[in-house]
Amino acid sequence: REVMIYLGSKSFDLKKGKIIEIKEVGDGERVCVDTASMLHKGEGMLIGSRSNFLFLVHNESVGSSFTSPRPFRVNAGAVHCYTLSPDGTTSYLSEVETGSEVLIINSKGKARRATVGRSKIERRPMLMIKASVDGEVGGIIAQDAETIRFVKPTGELVSVTHLKKGDTVMVYSKAATGRHFGMEVSDEYILEK
Repeated sequence: REVMIYLGSKSFDLKKGKIIEIKEVGDGERVCVDTASMLHKGEGMLIGSRSNFLFLVHNESVGSSFTSPRPFRVNAGAVHCYTLSPDGTTSYLSEVETGSEVLIINSKGKARRATVGRSKIERRPMLMIKASVDGEVGGIIAQDAETIRFVKPTGELVSVTHLKKGDTVMVYSKAATGRHFGMEVSDEYILEK
C-alpha cells in the first residue's frame, strides 16, 4: 500500500540533532512496538515528547550481549511519547495496539507503513535525552538499556547507554504547532515543554 504522509510525501527531511542533556529519571513505563514486518538496519520510528521534535529510534535488528536480535521490534519510549502515524496524525505510544499502523522511517527519511502485532508496556529504568536543532529543543524519555539505539548522521547506530553530550543523532524537527487528538492545529496557542 502507498504511504500517505504529510503533504502526500513518502519521505521526511531528517536533521542532525545535537545531544544537550542526558539524565536518569528513575523507573517508568516504556512501550515496545512489535510490528508484523521485518525491519532493516537504519529503520526505526520517529518518537518524542513533543509532536514537532521526534528522534529516529532504531529497531532491535542488531541485538546485544543480553538479547538476540528482534528485527520486528522498536523499543520506542515512554507511554507519553508521540509517534507519527502514516496519515500524518500523532498517537501516544500508550495508544498503539495490535492492528494499529505505524510509520517506519529509514535513516534517509524514506517512510513505509507497518502493522503492529503487539504493543508491550513494562516498567523499566528510564533516561531523559534532549537534543537541539535550528534553535528548537526536544526530548525523549527512553529505556536505559543498550538495545535502545539512535541513528547518527553517518548511519552508524549509537546506544543510549553510550550516548554523550555533543553527539549528533537523526531527528525530525519542524516549527512548533499544537495538536488536539493527534491533528495539527495552527490557529491557537499551545506550548509544549
